Amino acid sequence: MDISLIRHGKSEFTTNRWLTAEEFNDWVSSYDNSGVLKEDFYPLETLEKVRTANLILTSDLQRSIQSAKLLHPSLDFVSNRIFRETELPSSSLRGVKLPSSIWAFLLRCLWFFGNAKGCESITYAKKRARKAAQLLIEYPETYDSVALIGHGFFNMLIAKELLKMGWKGKRKTNSKHWHCTTYY
Repeated sequence: MDISLIRHGKSEFTTNRWLTAEEFNDWVSSYDNSGVLKEDFYPLETLEKVRTANLILTSDLQRSIQSAKLLHPSLDFVSNRIFRETELPSSSLRGVKLPSSIWAFLLRCLWFFGNAKGCESITYAKKRARKAAQLLIEYPETYDSVALIGHGFFNMLIAKELLKMGWKGKRKTNSKHWHCTTYY
């Protein structure tokens, strides 16, 4: 039995212009509603895990769903909101313009330190990850091999929960697109 956690592909929404806090909140919405870029090739390990999985799962966000379709166009998959990426807090900082990548970094840091203005807290996200991991564990009993095409931070939280529950797997800190880690 194994569970593979795969990070979605690179977003079609690649703009990194200078934005106010309010504009960044709109940017996040656009990012969440965007798909992913089609690649010339995909990592062999990732393709193999998707091809051999008896069940493919995704979040309900477009970049996760479209990634599943790109990795295996003829395969059916199940989308579930529980696997959504962790949200970023909103900022009410006025008069400051920063590149979207800096906003994302700063707000993620604030989120890790407990600022959850307008989004789920890190505590809640960890609880959701525990529920997601428990759900993932139930599937291999029926399907033997499961692949989740999800998101960087949330996959990391799920991985930590799987390790706590006794699953084995390599812990990898990079979050490159299409990254795949398998737990058994």
